[in-house]
Order: sequence, then C-alpha cells, then structure tokens
Amino acid sequence: MKVTQEKTENCQAFLTIEMEPAEMEESMEKAYRRLVKKTNVPGFRRGKAPRAMLERYVGRESILKDALNSLIPEACDRAIKEQEIRAFAQPSVEITQNEPLVFKATVPLVPNVELGNYREIRMEANPAQIGEENIDAVIDRLRHEQATWEPVERAVDYNDLVILDIDGTADGKSLIDRKGVEYLVRKDQPMPVPGFADQVRGMSINEEKEFDLHIPGDFPKKEIADKESHFRVKVIEVKQENLPEADDEFARGVEPGFEDMARLREHISEGLKNAAEERARGDLEERIIQAAIDQSKVEYPPFLVELEIDRLLEQQLRRWQAAGHNIDDYLANVNKTEEKLREELRPQADKKVIRSLVLGKISQEEKIEVSDADVNAEIEKTAGEASPERQAELKKYFSRPEPRNSIINLLTGRKTVQRLVEIASGTEIREENQAASTESEEKEEQQ
Repeated sequence: MKVTQEKTENCQAFLTIEMEPAEMEESMEKAYRRLVKKTNVPGFRRGKAPRAMLERYVGRESILKDALNSLIPEACDRAIKEQEIRAFAQPSVEITQNEPLVFKATVPLVPNVELGNYREIRMEANPAQIGEENIDAVIDRLRHEQATWEPVERAVDYNDLVILDIDGTADGKSLIDRKGVEYLVRKDQPMPVPGFADQVRGMSINEEKEFDLHIPGDFPKKEIADKESHFRVKVIEVKQENLPEADDEFARGVEPGFEDMARLREHISEGLKNAAEERARGDLEERIIQAAIDQSKVEYPPFLVELEIDRLLEQQLRRWQAAGHNIDDYLANVNKTEEKLREELRPQADKKVIRSLVLGKISQEEKIEVSDADVNAEIEKTAGEASPERQAELKKYFSRPEPRNSIINLLTGRKTVQRLVEIASGTEIREENQAASTESEEKEEQQ
C-alpha cells in the first residue's frame, strides 16, 4: 500500500491511497470465502462452490463490492496510523482508479479551539423594569378574555365578531365554502387572505357582496401565493365586544384569592418582574457566550456542519410528520428543494457548531463535572412533568446509555454557562473572597 498525504486544510487531511495488486487479490479471496458460506450455488453444497462458479453465479461485482467494503476501511485505518493523523471521525472515500485500486480519503481532524481570556469578560444583566403600562396591558388582555359579545343592529366595524356565509376561490379552485362561520374583523387580519377584513367592514346584516383580492407572493400558503382570489360573502349577524370594568368585582372573577384590583395588580407585577428577570438572565448568558466565542479561534471539519444541518432538518420534518405529512409535502409547502433548504440552514448550523465547541473547551478548562445525583435529579424532574402513566416509561428510557449521555451533555452545558455567568458578573470572585475572609475570621477566633 502506498500512501500520499496531499494536503491538510479546513481541519481535514487529504490522502491518496494506492493498493498493491496482491493486497487486492487477498481481499477478493477473503470476500469469496465470506460469500460462499452464505450463498446456495446450484450443484454445490453451501461453502463448497469454487470461486469461479461463485463469480459466475453472483457476479464478480458482488464479490468486488464485498472486498472493497472490508479493504477500504482497513486501508484507511492503516494509512491514518502510518501518517500519524489525529482522526476525529471516519474518512469519506472516493475511488479514482480500479486497476490498481486507487482512492482518495478525506480525513476529518480533531477540532482545534483556542480560547481567548474569557475570565476577563465582565457583564451585568440589564435591569428588569416593569411599569404601570405593562400591568395595564395585562389587565386589558384579561378584560378581553372575559368580554361578552352582544348582537348589534349596525354596519360591521373593526373588532366586531361577525357571522358569515363565505364562498371563496383562489386561482379558480375552492379556497373556502362555509356557512355560519365566526370571523373577528381585525385591521390587517391576514386570514383568509389579506384585505378580506377591509371588504367585510361596512357591510350590513343580510347584505351580500362579491369582491376580488390579489394574494401577495409572501403569503404563508405557497400554493395560492401571488394568485387572484374571488369571494362571495353574506353577513348573518354582527356582534360587539363588551369589556368588563376593571374593578374589584372583575379582579375577584379572574382567580380566587384576588379580593381587589390592588392584589391583582400586585400579582401581575410579580409575574411580569419574574418573566423580565428570566429574559434578562437569558440575554446576559447569550451576550457572555458570544463574547467568549468572539475571543476564540475555532477550526473544525466541515462534516460537523453537515451533521448539524441533518439534525435541524430532522427537527423540522418531525414536526411536519406529526401532522401526517411526508418530506415531499414539507418541501412543497416551503417551496424549496432539499439542497436549497440545507444551504439556508448552513449559517445557523455553523454558529451552533462553533458555540458547542467553544463551550465544550471552556467546560474542559473549568473542569465541569456532572454527578450521577445530578443526572438522576434531572431525570426525576423530566419524568415528573409527564403524566403518571408515562413516568415509569421515561425513567426506563433514560436508564439507557445514549439518553443518559444526552442528559449529561445537557447538564454539562448548563453548568458551563452558569460558570461563565459567575465569572462575568464577579459572583465567583466574591465567593472566593468570602471563603478567604471566613477562613481568616476562624483563625482570629482560635487565637
């Protein structure tokens, strides 16, 4: 076997491997011995047919394919060891010549991450500010949730709830054909198509109307985007929203325990503040992680991005398949080829790979560890959120090595981000100082 290392770039080693004819023949003989044991050749007992008869029966290509399936991985392993290459994953192979056998192997190398001085990053969370207008907005939403609808004898206006008979077509095909359907007339309402609400506004009870609307090219339903639609509409009933007064009686109706508006506003304020603090915490984490990434130099083999694209595609397709559709339906819905979709996901996948590698390196530097107790507690928490009948099933699932490792990876990432936040906010430094101060005080007491 002759191995030539052509170049190393993009965290990949490019090898050309040429096999000796004797090595190829030895591999063909081994393939023959494997295949003859599991092939029934007419006129011979299994395992006794001569090689020439087996080749004639199954075809030389079948034996060659079996030989290459064994020979090429073994040759790659030998070549990688010979060239002292730190391979990160199995190489991709392209056969360039058959006699003698010559193939090119692209070997992914171990990613290289050079961290910056992430311990010098200093950031604080943005203050969570909740104003009276935020509380008023929640109360207004609650009032709409408890509103009543009363019939009125007037023309349709925005924010009315109307009962309609609708017959609509798009591009000559039926789009909607329903009687007695409820429709909330919201300004800029995009459904069933943009402009529909504007046409209904001003109509009177029992009035019938026909109109045409052009559907914009960016409409979510791609099959009717940039098409012409035609509607016949009849208004059956018009209802007006009546909002309850924001008083103590309203507060008591929202949830038991709210005796007046003051208590309701206090409860809303607490909830908004907690949510704002959670968002501020998430924003701080993302800013710190990005700062650590910006300081780092990262090299990695391209196949990692391809794997991440596969994962992102699988997530999207899983949601689509849950609705009973297949991949062709999904691609038709987004109006893209799989290749186009992969290219659009590439920047996102690239960022995720870099993020994962940087956090992984920081985890090593900080010696982040996850105990069995941590893993078991997370499994208990996850199972506890499921229905009682599924809890035992989930615990059994997470007892398997692969799911359990996914929990370990999740907790490792979570602890790593937590450590970064402690460093950037100075919490870790304050804790160290506090420990030193406590130790000093204990010594003084002993004296």
